Amino acid sequence: MTTTTIAPVAPSKPWAPTPLEILPSILLLVGAAVASYVIVAITPMKGKLAYAFLFFVIGTTLIAGRNGLKRGRSALVDSLASSIAFTGAAMVFLPVASILWTTVSNGVKGLHWTLFTQTMFTASFSDPISKGGLLHALVGTLYLIFISIVVSVPMGVLTALYLTEIKGPGSGFIQFVVQAMSGVPSVVAGLFIFASLIVATPIKASAIAGALALSILMIPTVTRTAQEVLLLVPNDLREAGQALGATQWKTVATIVVPAARNGLITAVILGVARIAGETAPLLFTIGGSDNLNWNPFKNYQGALPVYVWKGLMLGTPESIQRAWTGILVLLVLVLILFVLARVFGGRRIKTK
Repeated sequence: MTTTTIAPVAPSKPWAPTPLEILPSILLLVGAAVASYVIVAITPMKGKLAYAFLFFVIGTTLIAGRNGLKRGRSALVDSLASSIAFTGAAMVFLPVASILWTTVSNGVKGLHWTLFTQTMFTASFSDPISKGGLLHALVGTLYLIFISIVVSVPMGVLTALYLTEIKGPGSGFIQFVVQAMSGVPSVVAGLFIFASLIVATPIKASAIAGALALSILMIPTVTRTAQEVLLLVPNDLREAGQALGATQWKTVATIVVPAARNGLITAVILGVARIAGETAPLLFTIGGSDNLNWNPFKNYQGALPVYVWKGLMLGTPESIQRAWTGILVLLVLVLILFVLARVFGGRRIKTK
């Protein structure tokens, strides 16, 4: 008896366009690019903005007209909507890509081996790039970020839990305060810490004072984001936990918070992004030292935003190059923290 082996058949995707269906659209876009170039060349319209505008109008018209003639009015409307959506996405992406490219292209010129092993204590911002480094600023920024996380994340998450789960007395007032804090200018946070702590108490300018100023800016961001995340957790999970006899706090701690864990990590990431590049609060609170200080509770501290500010304020080619390099290092540092948060936040919780 013979057996017949049937080869597996790959699933078909009739909605996916084939290369032959994509080719006419590509040719129309090429034609739109050529037409845009010709129009700009023979008319007073000049500049990159004119190219982009004409390419969008001509390309959208050609593709939408082709689809409308081939498939009807619905395809025409769909092409117009798709073109507007892709154009909007490009308008958002291009500035970000331009900023990243400008930062990397300018900042990489100042990178050298001693940048992360030396400070500016014995060097000047006007000295050659090979002299001095930003170790003091890098250490200070790490202190500021981690202390701000320690202060802000528990306070922000607990406030969000109170507003979404407990909804006790004062919830309305707390919600109003959180929204008001979201609009506080960063310099006001620095002035508040300067007037209330540095002037009135034994606490002087240091990393802890700077972190407290940054926490004022980070708490509302973490709180509001955590609120939105907690509200996305289905009420069925809360009801199921309480139906099994668990108290409210145990239901929140063992069901609601783990269900919203990834979202809460996103709240922390947004909070760090809010404070990582702030300069104004630090000018009043950390002193901006060019020497390495390992004690976050005593003496002046440096930070990458202050390092960049000093370089730009001096205005010499060497100092501006140092500023660009500081911006690049700060960008990479924040990116590393984001990746670490995603990696550790994406791990599954082991259950016995």
